[in-house]
Amino acid sequence: MALRDALASKTPPAAVDALLCVTLALCWDPVSAPYDEFTLVNQAVEAAKRDPRTAGQAAFVNACLRRFLRERVPLVALTDTLPQAQWNHPLWWIKRLQTEQPQRWQSILRASNTQAPLTLRVNLRKTSLAAFGQALVEAGMQARIVGRETVYLERAVAVTRVPGYAQGWFSVQDAAAQRAAPLLIEGLGLGPQSRVLDACAAPGGKTGHLLEMTPAQVIALEQDPARVPRIHANLQRLDLQAQVLTGDAGDPAAWWDGRFFDAVLLDAPCTASGIVRRHPDVRWLRREADIAQLAHSQKRLLDALWPLLRVGGRLLYCTCSIFAQEGPLQLQAFLARHSDAIALTADGSLWPQTVEAGSIVLDNAAYDHDGFFYGLLEKRAS
Repeated sequence: MALRDALASKTPPAAVDALLCVTLALCWDPVSAPYDEFTLVNQAVEAAKRDPRTAGQAAFVNACLRRFLRERVPLVALTDTLPQAQWNHPLWWIKRLQTEQPQRWQSILRASNTQAPLTLRVNLRKTSLAAFGQALVEAGMQARIVGRETVYLERAVAVTRVPGYAQGWFSVQDAAAQRAAPLLIEGLGLGPQSRVLDACAAPGGKTGHLLEMTPAQVIALEQDPARVPRIHANLQRLDLQAQVLTGDAGDPAAWWDGRFFDAVLLDAPCTASGIVRRHPDVRWLRREADIAQLAHSQKRLLDALWPLLRVGGRLLYCTCSIFAQEGPLQLQAFLARHSDAIALTADGSLWPQTVEAGSIVLDNAAYDHDGFFYGLLEKRAS
């Protein structure tokens, strides 16, 4: 990725990406590669010439690739010694994890570099775990059932091919993300008149889970109007209903009706550092400075939503981040600012985990999941 940074100031992004892809191809073992190295270079240059975005850089692409061919052995030997090459993560990311998680940083990075499974959450309002499992068997799909409603498909397929998709039998949701709704509402005793807010709701996976688990009125809030249709589409497929609002969770005056909520779910915008195995580009698109900026946004949302919660109500704060500033440190700072908040037992940090990578979270060893943080707060009288 140092090559990308070096080229970015001179070369269009499309040319940089093409150049890096072909360079990676040239690093393969020539014996097992489907094309010889000169063919790869020639085709890359021809492709650059045909694309208006890269045509002006075709000669540059040609020169870089041919020089790489000449110097490939020492260059590859040099990069093999770099932590970025060994762990396929930016150096700042690696160093931060080494500091924050000195005992498990290697396991976290190893898990983040594995392929994520297709994880499903069974809609128990529509079917049972046993019936859904039998439907998978009849469709010739091997699956692993874990817990009350979590299913892993052994081989990923187009989700529309999975039995019961159109009927709303399941939703695609990582096992760590499936923890949100139960953590927030179990034991709270919500009824039909209770009100639950799902802030930052798109694409609606957690909204659906809340509705599957409680008779309460659920309000789904999303700031980006372009993402709101995804919420409606997901709820329609599941045959569920929620009040869907468009607005900034950090500006309640623009959308709140003044009635207190019994429960609030805040899945806050974050670095997405815990879901790298599903979105590999995240690690290279993020910069270390993003953490502080996003932490400031998370603080703003927490402080804005807390007054909307009734005394005795709960707020669940979660992020798909593995960095302390977006998780435990954010929660600690909130508790220091709000004397009417107490922390309840929650999952805390769930580190990226795969069965192949070994058990990282001992009390959750059967699960294969992304990285998440959960902090549960209860409001008491001031």
